[in-house]
Amino acid sequence: MKPKPLNAASRNEALARLKATADPEGEPLDVLVIGGGVVGAAAAFDAAGRGLRTGLVEARDFGEGTSSRSSKLVHGGLRYLQMLDFKLVAEALRERDLLLRRLAPHLVRPLPFIFPFDKPVLDRAFIGSGVTLYDTLASGSSFLRGARGRAVPFHRHLGRAGLRERFPALDAERYHGALEYYDAQVDDARLVLTLARSAHSLGAAVTSRTEAVEYLRAATPENSAAEPERITGVRLLDHLTGETFEAYAKEIILAAGVWTGQAQEAAATESGLKVLASKGIHITVPRERISAEGTVGIITQTEKSVLFLIPLRDVWAIGTTDTAWHGAVDSPAATSADIDYVLEHANAVLGEDLTREDVLATWAGLRPLVQPVATDESASTRVSREHTVMQLAPGLTGIAGGKLTTYRVMAEDVVNFAAEGSFKDRASITHALPLLGGQGYGEWVDQTEDLTARYGWDHDRVDRLLNRYGSLLAELLELIEQDPSLGSPLEQAPSYLRAEIAYAAQYEGAMHLDDLLSRRTRLVHETADRGLAALEEILQIAAPLLGWDTERAEAERSAYTSYVEAVRAAEQVQDDAAAAELIAASYPVPGQNVEAYPL
Repeated sequence: MKPKPLNAASRNEALARLKATADPEGEPLDVLVIGGGVVGAAAAFDAAGRGLRTGLVEARDFGEGTSSRSSKLVHGGLRYLQMLDFKLVAEALRERDLLLRRLAPHLVRPLPFIFPFDKPVLDRAFIGSGVTLYDTLASGSSFLRGARGRAVPFHRHLGRAGLRERFPALDAERYHGALEYYDAQVDDARLVLTLARSAHSLGAAVTSRTEAVEYLRAATPENSAAEPERITGVRLLDHLTGETFEAYAKEIILAAGVWTGQAQEAAATESGLKVLASKGIHITVPRERISAEGTVGIITQTEKSVLFLIPLRDVWAIGTTDTAWHGAVDSPAATSADIDYVLEHANAVLGEDLTREDVLATWAGLRPLVQPVATDESASTRVSREHTVMQLAPGLTGIAGGKLTTYRVMAEDVVNFAAEGSFKDRASITHALPLLGGQGYGEWVDQTEDLTARYGWDHDRVDRLLNRYGSLLAELLELIEQDPSLGSPLEQAPSYLRAEIAYAAQYEGAMHLDDLLSRRTRLVHETADRGLAALEEILQIAAPLLGWDTERAEAERSAYTSYVEAVRAAEQVQDDAAAAELIAASYPVPGQNVEAYPL
């Protein structure tokens, strides 16, 4: 799989390929995937890996919705053991280990977690037995795949002294010991982007900012008069130009997450997936407020969900919540009540209290949970995270539910289902095919010392780059060779190199300033000013590469600044409706405020 860049040229090529399917002399695609979150991008990667002529369209940026707003963990889900959902846990652990060992070792890293004990005897017995089962399920899935050894270490018990040494910021008086076990973490937005780019590198026509606004039907010879017409294509809206056009495919896959209901309405399907949206929020606080050098996370149970304290590169992330969401799915936001809830539960386990002044930033996402026929919407934690695949109409297959960790299984299942008629002899290969950057990653790790000496970077810088790009680091280094100034850090955001902004514009499909600050980098979550201080330098690098004139650059600056102001304002209100209204009014999304970006 030779890496191919995502950029304006590749987008134009993808649009041309999609338009060609409507030409009388053209051929429809085999599979067209609607939705560029983790499942949609993975479905396109899966289909392209089978040799199918594949398209992927996303109305916003890749992963802009739920898939970039998770806890950024790849994990089996200890809480699902309590629900006796052993199948889901075993499946998730298998996928976690596949990502760590083979598919994305550059993006997914092991992360130890501590589960502290309130009651030394009861907790040690109860929680210990659960984590023993957790590790046993992981070992079993590794054995069945023929893997040697474990992808992560086995759990261990800690006494009070061991706990204090391992995580000194915990409340030393409250806890009498702990259990330490391993899961893994990932930059979720980068995972989605890498999947989309991997699909493109296998030949898929991949384009963002392209929305399916209408589903096209036609009678087929195999349909009887009593059967509904088959969905054979979609009308697409290019949000960059305002142009609409038709594209056709033998099979269409809808992977729209929390937008599933809206998409089904557009398709006028007689059957459909019922999706319950549940909001989860996270806050970030400075590294030094908990542990500047900490590399161990904390997990505890709350009355509604679980609470994670997660060490990221430059900040601690703390979350999450789990509350039913009843508003428009475009604009979830963290409210003041959400932040207070997270702080309250974090302070219950920490020795020194955090305050609102410690909160750098927040993010909020909506989990797309498959809704049972009868459920109490106020108790979304009881809804299963298992996914559902179904035919929504002839020619249109939908998928919903699941979790980030099991994205590959979900993609394989939905492509299998959609391809059952025409392409059932095409087997999935994604269990064995590394994502871009994964192949050759080990060889690049071996070059760490050479890279530090050649470019004057410390080991942490090189490790950061390898964790973001893997073997694709070669492309970023080529940019630096062409312009050595790109090898310097951003002045106001030194965790990132100037080259990373140029690379995002030229290789990673960034089209707006928000793409650069919210998903190609994570400055919107990692700095108290949400990246505003770095805007000038980022615009200086990106604007020429993206063809922005002065008017467009200022429009981008204004739009991003307005979004940051709206998020901050939302963090001061108490209810979801008011917070969502602030976000929706501030920032251009498909169908809203598009005039903020001059074309």
